[in-house]
Amino acid sequence: MEKIRIGIAGYGNLGKGVEMAIRQNPDMELAGVFTRRDPSSVKLATDGVKAYKMEDIKEMASEIDIMILCGGSATDLPHQTPELAQYVSVIDSFDTHAKIPEHFAAVDAACRQSGNIGVISVGWDPGLFSLNRIYAESILPNGKTYTFWGKGVSQGHSDAIRRVAGVKRGIQYTVPVEEAMQAVRDCKQPELTTRQKHTRECYVVAEEGADLKKIEEEIKNMPNYFDEYDTTVTFITEEEFDAVHNKMPHGGFVMRSGKTGLNEETDQMIEYSLKLGSNPEFTSSVLVAYARAAYRLKKEGAVGCKTVFDIAPAYLSPLSGEEIRAHLL
Repeated sequence: MEKIRIGIAGYGNLGKGVEMAIRQNPDMELAGVFTRRDPSSVKLATDGVKAYKMEDIKEMASEIDIMILCGGSATDLPHQTPELAQYVSVIDSFDTHAKIPEHFAAVDAACRQSGNIGVISVGWDPGLFSLNRIYAESILPNGKTYTFWGKGVSQGHSDAIRRVAGVKRGIQYTVPVEEAMQAVRDCKQPELTTRQKHTRECYVVAEEGADLKKIEEEIKNMPNYFDEYDTTVTFITEEEFDAVHNKMPHGGFVMRSGKTGLNEETDQMIEYSLKLGSNPEFTSSVLVAYARAAYRLKKEGAVGCKTVFDIAPAYLSPLSGEEIRAHLL
């Protein structure tokens, strides 16, 4: 079997998840991991595969079919993806929604100059949720779309908690409001404020002697993070934190409530949901499936940047067209 040679740029939670996902796909092999750390300090789970310096990618590009970029959207991917697209076909999980158009343009320009493929903003949101929104809005043009996230860990909000003075450790869960979701399911097409859609649950291990009331007030009133939400702050021991809050679950719902019929008298509801035990491991699995698609597109001669909207589902599957039609259609 021909193997798709995958490189991983960045070896944090997402990079490690990609390595595990590659192991579940027999048509793929890990060609190398590229890191900003000392490569000798990086221990991989795959025998016979080495870690390299990030700057070694240029020299090793011919040994890699698709490079999966596992850095952060804030500071890493806006520079890394277009830069590495000069040397190798790339895929990333860029998730800063407002900046996707400019990121697409930068990656597309680099790919067209080099003749490579770039696939951006791959994951579950953006990614699979994006696909469900476009399907639902195309099928039910008269309606409203709702997205609810959670229950799950928000890494950005958890980081914000940990920046508060007196906080030793902290984690934050985004929780959808059940009453709001039920109103959508009942086809009432409600107008929902930010506060009405989600609540935020914070679990904090405080430093010894810290002012708990002050910590709670600072978290609840933090602009751009918690001030627009009903937020609870629960103080726990470090032992409870390690025992209960040591995973990264997430998920959510995309719903479209619409009307059909001559007089628009018929209610229609589309709902798609995910319940994830590990956000990075699931995102990694989506990235690996789209890496297969990118490889196939490149073999067909495609050039430039793509998103999940541009890629047919058949390109994701290891099955042949005949097998897909026989078993999945």
